[in-house]
Amino acid sequence: MATTPSAPSTIRTLPSWLLGRAAARGRGLVADALAREGLKMWHHVVLSAVADLGPVAQAELGRSVSLDPKDMVGVINDLQAEGLVERAPDPRDRRKNAITITARGRRTVKRCADAAEQANAELLAPLSPDERKRFLELLGRISGVEESA
Repeated sequence: MATTPSAPSTIRTLPSWLLGRAAARGRGLVADALAREGLKMWHHVVLSAVADLGPVAQAELGRSVSLDPKDMVGVINDLQAEGLVERAPDPRDRRKNAITITARGRRTVKRCADAAEQANAELLAPLSPDERKRFLELLGRISGVEESA
């Protein structure tokens, strides 16, 4: 496991600093795994959201993942160029675009989800199965993103 970068003694024991380091390591592991599948992090986020929300208005999609509309256009363009999504006028409001995942996009989401899961398993490898479960419960509580039962 990589060592924690040095930091002033008053900072390196702060939970917020440690969580930031763990998050950075996790993002790096997941980004590398997604890159092997040919996607960047935002591409995976948007493609996964389209899979969940599908057919979804482009503006609503951007709001759902908190991505700036200008950035969303670029991500959708990339995903469309790879044949992972289709963009068409929304049948409910033809002034808007609706984004739909393709069969190839669904296969890609599955591969990327598996790759991200493996990267997260590597991140949590120093913990026992019970520690992982407890750690995730605690992260859910302090982040305000608790898993629904």
